[in-house]
Amino acid sequence: MKRMFILCALLLPALLLPAVLAGKDVKTLSGKVTDKASGEPLAGVYVLFPDLKQGTITDSDGNYLAQSLPAIVTTVQVSLLGHQTIIEDIDLRVTSHRDFVLLESNASIAEAVVTGITGTELRRDSPSPVALVSARELQESASSNIIDALAGKPGISQITTGGGISKPVIRGLGYNRVLVVHDGIRQEGQQWGDEHGVEVDPQSVGSVEILKGPASLVYGSDAMAGVIVLNDYPVLPRGTISASAGAEYQSNAGLFGYTGDASGNNGGVVWDIRWSQRMAHDYRNASDGFVPGTRFGEKAASGMFGINRSWGWSHLKLSLFQLVPGIAEGERDPETGLLEGPGNGYSPELPFQKVNHFKAVLDNFFIAGEGTVKATLGYQRNGRREFEESAVEPGLDLVLHTLNWNLQYKRQTDSGWRLVGGAAGMFQKSVNAGEEFLIPDYGLGDAGIFVTACREIGEWHVSGGVRGDIRFLHCEPLEARFEDFSRTFGGVTGSIGAIRRLSPKSDLRLNLSRGFRAPNVSELGSNGKHEGTLRYEVGNHGLLSESSWQADLGWDYSSAVVSAETALFANLVQNYIYLERTGGVSEEGDPVFGYTQGNAFLWGGEISVDVHPVERLHFENVLSLVYSRLVARNDYLPFTPAPRLVSNLKYDLVRDGKVLTNSYVAARMEAVAAQDRIHVTGGTETATPGYVLFGLSAGADIRIAGKDALTLMAFADNVFDTVYQSHLSRLKYAGVFNPGRNIGVKILVRI
Repeated sequence: MKRMFILCALLLPALLLPAVLAGKDVKTLSGKVTDKASGEPLAGVYVLFPDLKQGTITDSDGNYLAQSLPAIVTTVQVSLLGHQTIIEDIDLRVTSHRDFVLLESNASIAEAVVTGITGTELRRDSPSPVALVSARELQESASSNIIDALAGKPGISQITTGGGISKPVIRGLGYNRVLVVHDGIRQEGQQWGDEHGVEVDPQSVGSVEILKGPASLVYGSDAMAGVIVLNDYPVLPRGTISASAGAEYQSNAGLFGYTGDASGNNGGVVWDIRWSQRMAHDYRNASDGFVPGTRFGEKAASGMFGINRSWGWSHLKLSLFQLVPGIAEGERDPETGLLEGPGNGYSPELPFQKVNHFKAVLDNFFIAGEGTVKATLGYQRNGRREFEESAVEPGLDLVLHTLNWNLQYKRQTDSGWRLVGGAAGMFQKSVNAGEEFLIPDYGLGDAGIFVTACREIGEWHVSGGVRGDIRFLHCEPLEARFEDFSRTFGGVTGSIGAIRRLSPKSDLRLNLSRGFRAPNVSELGSNGKHEGTLRYEVGNHGLLSESSWQADLGWDYSSAVVSAETALFANLVQNYIYLERTGGVSEEGDPVFGYTQGNAFLWGGEISVDVHPVERLHFENVLSLVYSRLVARNDYLPFTPAPRLVSNLKYDLVRDGKVLTNSYVAARMEAVAAQDRIHVTGGTETATPGYVLFGLSAGADIRIAGKDALTLMAFADNVFDTVYQSHLSRLKYAGVFNPGRNIGVKILVRI
């Protein structure tokens, strides 16, 4: 830890230097936003500058004024719920007035600014597929955690352990192959474990970007399958203060949730404070009744304090997240066959976990000459304890300290090239503070450097880059359980992609990328019983780094009546690491699993079609397919999602009324095929039958004095109370089924 703080002291001057060199030429942008159909001015339209983290809102006459802007070329995003978003680059050096005309939403593919390999870019300029989840979609979902809210997106699945723990899977790859980015840094919280989720308050997430495919070029190791970027809510316009409070209830697990937020912008001094809490008892289904050990409780607090100026911005973000999930073991009464234990209480029952995650991030963006500098420094502390025999003294007690740093420089040349160069690194220290052990104490350090470029060339948009990474890991000895060993891993990654504008309505996408992942500490050095997984795990010191070659081919079409997207991929993973049953049994009678590796091949894709046959009616269908093989063996990869078809039928009742607005009714069907392509060696996996689920939802905003002051939503999932098992549910190996019917409501009040 001492070395971490010394590094912070050395890096801070470098992070702050661009502020001294930054220019101070202040610009403004003003204009009017009107509706295309009626010609009337639109109030409440958000005019946002994503890179600058600044924005403003149109008044009752549709006028807007953005002040204290830097004299640079930047992106402006004009958005209003129920209308198509406008995104374009604007040269603030020569432009001070710009009017916008918005169209009502139809079936057109939504444009958005996303996190690409060359910094923020338009979604249509990304050669590899990017899925987007807006703040509204997050609000409409009946989820129990942030990953649960994303799992219905094309190509996205989740490995679940009860209701409170979900791990993301992108196109059949999960665990340390999917990187989660929050507050500008990689989320680090012992994510190698099956029952270790993502310690982020879902109420604090303003939108989500899901980068599908190797993103090691920008993010380094652990981004081999893709990246989930959790974005903040936009900073408020100058001179405004806002507050909101929300509550929700879900019937299946008796989930109660509360959140409150207050934010403001006083002359460029910005702040945001939030508190959230959730609690749920054991979930239930028609076969098992209540499932003991699936209850959970969580509390979260976060704050952001910063300053926005013409030279850029600097924000300090602090957050604390506590999760107390149960550990479901699936024990049944030998006479009745029913699951043993209480069901509808909210207090923790043995065994359970207690996770505390603290994070502090200093995030900076500066104008530096003809370019911009992004500099981020973050510290995380993850404490994870498991209570088995006592609610006071933990058995397993892991403490993980992580220091992250990122530095990027971006510049757009006069010839049209956009160039980005950067470096990033991480230091970690993990210690065992309990009496039980699964992984050794270890120290880790890594660093990477990269460069990317993109340009429009006629009807083509081309982009690519290269990166080099190195990682050092040292595991410390502990009696006869863990050995003293060190490993060093390195990798060179890159990508090259192109987009061909076939027509104003259609694009063709091609991308080839190489990914890299170093083995994690569990895969290399674990030796112990993994509570909640029903197994004893043994690591393998000799594992090699994973590397991959993935090819992506995509085509999209968009019109006022229909939009369609096709994204196909083929992914060859060399030295794929997986857990396999050895056939042995531990002293306590648990089956022994060991880590091994071999080459793997995955292929598949997503096809989505959104039809807009009549005004305000959307019929969206999404098919997701993933197939996987171990190349040298007649076997499949574990935890491969089954083929899935999701259909959504949604009708907008009133889009822009005087009292009722953004109102809708919707129906959803999710059809999942049987999964018999399983990892059969050692009886590691079992086949899973197919199933079909149905859901209903409705919602609306209520306006008071011209402002959307109240949001009401209601939903019903699994309306026919179907008994089913997801192939990616870990509880199915204890004979437990997924949750049954769930009815819920949400309310959000804005001041």
